[in-house]
Amino acid sequence: MFNRRTMMAMSMAAGAISAQAKAQVPGYPERDIAGIIMWGAGGATDVVARAIAPHAEKALGRAIVLQNRAGGAGAISTTYVNAQPADGYTLLFGAENPQIHKVMGLGMLDYKDFYPVNVTARGIAVVVAGANAPWGSLKELVDDAQKRPAAIKMGSTGPGGLPHVVGAMLNNVTRFRVTAVPFDGEGPGLTALQGGHVDFMPVGLGAAAELVKAGRVKVLSVVNAEPLASLPGVKPVVAEYPEFAKFLPWGPFYGVFARRDTPEPVRARLVAAFRQAAETPQFATMMVERGNVMMNLSGAEADAFLAKFQSVTSWTLQEAGATKRSPEEFQIPRP
Repeated sequence: MFNRRTMMAMSMAAGAISAQAKAQVPGYPERDIAGIIMWGAGGATDVVARAIAPHAEKALGRAIVLQNRAGGAGAISTTYVNAQPADGYTLLFGAENPQIHKVMGLGMLDYKDFYPVNVTARGIAVVVAGANAPWGSLKELVDDAQKRPAAIKMGSTGPGGLPHVVGAMLNNVTRFRVTAVPFDGEGPGLTALQGGHVDFMPVGLGAAAELVKAGRVKVLSVVNAEPLASLPGVKPVVAEYPEFAKFLPWGPFYGVFARRDTPEPVRARLVAAFRQAAETPQFATMMVERGNVMMNLSGAEADAFLAKFQSVTSWTLQEAGATKRSPEEFQIPRP
């Protein structure tokens, strides 16, 4: 015989099943989708999101309404998307940062909590300075910083952001004390760099490519083991600091994520749409021209890539003395 508590439980279960069924209807998406960009306007993540979204819209038949929610080195946007219903109507356009949030003490979410709809591409980091900066190479910058500890200002995106990680790696191989000035993404930081408010900034090449072409900033070093054909005359970091090789290959990446518990039919629809978008010649050409390596991964293959990045970066920062908590606490294996 059913009692009142049993009836309430059955009603709640039926409601949950109904909601899930609604999310799985063949008509998905039935309304526009919110796209939450992890970083501010003008940065590499923003550029990639706004470039791929129109192609995905064509495949989905609905608009993707993009909005920037910067802050906390990506923790603000990650927390926001995780708090939305797992129905495929709120997507995270993110970068690498959540993979080190735990060890940096920034939050308890990482990409294990999200389904990788598409890990689109990985980039190469560069160290850029103002066009009129006195340094012609990274070593000249480092030498100056050693003569004037904390006097040189570095554009940053906060703890765990790309500039912070590259700075920690560099400080691991040589004495490098500068003053970090935080911004809500690479775009605002590069704007400040051009205005002389900071002196240099490690960024993804994709964010700085157009500024480099226009002569508004100059590249001091490529955070890579080999030089780039697109940056003739610029030395890779290992040419001046061979010890840096232990951190390479390393670089930012860009992707689209949904809550991990989004229904499988919705995930499949999104995967197909963003795979098609990433294969669009116009988008792929733009990405390569900006110094990115196309990946176009999803599902288990993307998860494997994300896990490896987390392992390498977390332990690199741990060994550099730049973490607040050990990767061991979170069962992050050594690379």
